[in-house]
Amino acid sequence: MFFIFKKEVASFFSSLTGYIAVGVFLLLCSWFLWLSPGELNVLSAGYANIDGLFFIAPWLFLFLAPAITMRSFAEERKAGTMEMLLTHPLTEVQLIAGKFLAAVTVVAVSLLPTLLYFYTVSDLGNPVGNIDSGATWGALIGLLLLAACYAAVGIFASLLTDSQLVAFLLAAAMCFFIYLGFDGLAALPYVKNINSVVANLGVSQHYKSISRGVVDLRDMAYFAGVIAVFLAAARLKLRARAWGRWKF
Repeated sequence: MFFIFKKEVASFFSSLTGYIAVGVFLLLCSWFLWLSPGELNVLSAGYANIDGLFFIAPWLFLFLAPAITMRSFAEERKAGTMEMLLTHPLTEVQLIAGKFLAAVTVVAVSLLPTLLYFYTVSDLGNPVGNIDSGATWGALIGLLLLAACYAAVGIFASLLTDSQLVAFLLAAAMCFFIYLGFDGLAALPYVKNINSVVANLGVSQHYKSISRGVVDLRDMAYFAGVIAVFLAAARLKLRARAWGRWKF
């Protein structure tokens, strides 16, 4: 598994696409937080926090995570190396886990520079250090869990096609649905009696809960469940391919 993990991380950062994806993510975050006028601008807010980051990052992750995972299996299929991978002394779980952990690691690396926002706002506070550190770290944990969910979705989408573009679009669409789709369903008139139940099926409600700095075990269990479901689906798809079925 470590071999797959190292190979995927090295492959991502050895291509220009990897640096562009991470660079665009950081540039957009910086633009919205420091340069663009509006509610997300830290300097215009008048109080010390980086809530704008935790609002805009889930939307940027809708594109960053699929960009990271789109080549995970799609490129292997297109290059004809999938069969070679399947003949290695690796289980489906090890193969998928290696690629999944690599994707999450890349997202975590892209988040590291945003810690500068935290320290900058902390220094700008009056008095210095006047920032809710607990809520900020809780929200960062929420972002990592959200990124892990998106990465699991992207791994599954990459197994459905040998086209990186199609894998990207599929992953972005599925990530958007699990993030906001259930909120949209909950707003429909004929589910008003169970709208809170429907809304809680989506990622958005649980991410917002953790973003307030409250790390609830129920939210953690939800994220773990979503990740497990998509990785299990990816394993089934990979096993079916090894058996020569589900050809796309």
